Amino acid sequence: MKILLGDFNAKVGREDIFKPTVGNESLHEISNDNGVRVVNFATSKHLTVKRNQIDHILVDRRRHSSILDVRSFRAADCDTDHYLVVAKLRERLAVSKQTTHRVHMERFNLKKLNEVEGKEQYHI
Repeated sequence: MKILLGDFNAKVGREDIFKPTVGNESLHEISNDNGVRVVNFATSKHLTVKRNQIDHILVDRRRHSSILDVRSFRAADCDTDHYLVVAKLRERLAVSKQTTHRVHMERFNLKKLNEVEGKEQYHI
């Protein structure tokens, strides 16, 4: 799974051309220059933009449904002007589909050992 986090300072708007990459939910009507750059980058790398105001997470388009929630925490005690961004995600693990090769084992016919021909053949 590809996940790209960063401080993009991007406002991604609700423009129709961005809907395949961004979707319908956006807090902004119009994108700024950084928003256009983020969407262009995401489109070129087959990523989807998940966002929370100006904090964005870019996720592989195949796994975009794995992101459940994106939040920013203002109370995080960090010496910076940025907020802590947290994403909840769900990962589905696939079971390995290795084929097991069954060895065909011949059954012994023990009744043949009691016959005269069988006794002579296997007599030590």
